Amino acid sequence: MRTELQAGEPPLVLRMEPVIQMTDDEFFAFCQINRDLRIERTAGGEIIVMAPASSETGRRNAKLIISLGNWAEDDGTGIVFDSSAGFILPNGATRAPDASWVRRSRLVQLTPRQKKQFLPLCPDFVVELRSPSDRLQDVQAKMDEYMANGAQLGWLIDPVRRRVYVYRPDTPMTHLQNPATISGEPLLPGFILDLEEIWQPGF
Repeated sequence: MRTELQAGEPPLVLRMEPVIQMTDDEFFAFCQINRDLRIERTAGGEIIVMAPASSETGRRNAKLIISLGNWAEDDGTGIVFDSSAGFILPNGATRAPDASWVRRSRLVQLTPRQKKQFLPLCPDFVVELRSPSDRLQDVQAKMDEYMANGAQLGWLIDPVRRRVYVYRPDTPMTHLQNPATISGEPLLPGFILDLEEIWQPGF
């Protein structure tokens, strides 16, 4: 496997099935022995190996996680996860959104073993932060997948176009052009993300 993907490169797609089929446990183990790689799996069994984030994208992600995490600590009803957390969606795909939030009431139903691996659920809230190397239609398809698998709110933040695409269940996707802030109401009461810090990484 080619492991020297550089920041800004498009993902490497490995088509495995039907020759090689991995169970969820086997895929988790595969990811653990390749910890330096960012890996997802599609519902069709394709392995997606992504390049490390650029410094600007990493800074934007940090701002996003800090803001969401601070809100979640005060709110107390859910847990925030960063881009290193994997989720096994109902359709069989394993995804790792750039930021996500899950209600505590759902997490308490999981076993200790499940919590130590990729969580077998779709987050309630997901955020994908588009990097310059991401094809917009690919990230939009991922957002559609989250919504089809149970997400209640999704944001696709596109710093390239200064645009935020907003996804809700059974509702057409909408977008905001160059907004200064965006609200998570009503799912995330009181959460407002300052997008000026996302548009300008600040270093």
